[in-house]
Amino acid sequence: MQVIYPPKPRFRLGQLAAHVVVALIALVVIGGATRVMEAGLACPDWPLCYGSFLPGRQMNLQVFLEWFHRLDAFFVGIVLITQFVLSLLWSKTLPKWLPWTYGFLTLLVAFQGFLGALTVLQLLPSLIVMAHLAVAFTLVAIMSGVTQQLLSPGKSIFPLWLRSFGFLSLFSVVAQSLLGSRVATSWAAQRCLDLGDSCNLLGLHRASAIPVSFLLILFVIVSSFHRDVFVNQWPYLLTIISLNISQIFLGVFSIQLGMSEPSLIIGHQLIACLLVAVIAALNFKGRGIDESSQSLFINQSTLETCHG
Repeated sequence: MQVIYPPKPRFRLGQLAAHVVVALIALVVIGGATRVMEAGLACPDWPLCYGSFLPGRQMNLQVFLEWFHRLDAFFVGIVLITQFVLSLLWSKTLPKWLPWTYGFLTLLVAFQGFLGALTVLQLLPSLIVMAHLAVAFTLVAIMSGVTQQLLSPGKSIFPLWLRSFGFLSLFSVVAQSLLGSRVATSWAAQRCLDLGDSCNLLGLHRASAIPVSFLLILFVIVSSFHRDVFVNQWPYLLTIISLNISQIFLGVFSIQLGMSEPSLIIGHQLIACLLVAVIAALNFKGRGIDESSQSLFINQSTLETCHG
């Protein structure tokens, strides 16, 4: 079977971008695990940990989580800089917007590192932690969109109004996640369940989950009315529904268990990040090779490499 891929430089950058999306999602999840395990200050200094790149005698689970979170962030930064340089070297065969986008992403990662340093040096202030998560979700969304534009360029699969609906769904998920971050970093859930305090914030997060879930389901239903979208993109639509349902159950079970099960809380943040990545990918996905590109034909193999 013959498959049409973008030109080779664009295709290679798309493959690399897909892996960066996975690394970014892992970064968000590890960051969530660091917070849940109260390891945000396990390394008291920054950017080193106990004055060294690899702490020895001080290493334990909490130190490892904080140290590995920084290591993953360093890896993402290096790869983004590499992509930025490659986009400049291959600029003649790539879209004009790509070097600018990678330049912006590189600056965004640098800003993310600055926020990460502040969370340690300022002893985990809630608003800075929220900003740290907001930038992380922004990176995931943009990088997921860049991946689709590189591997599936051309005109969007959605009409403009439906694409706007998709972005509204995306922003609602991010806003709901940031509200959840506020609940977590202020310990509102634990204080509400144990002391009956700060229940308004927890109640707002739970109540706002209803319209956000409804918006996601409505977006999937309306998208399904477009035959081409339903036939070709049904895995994306099914994934959004599955993630939405999983998110609801994880939130309910976490509250029922008194926020005592770290795996449920970490999974809750993972699902939110996956929703951001999938919705962004669907919104930026094109119909195929654009007019400015020449197709690269590759014979499909049953051993085709799987990319993130």
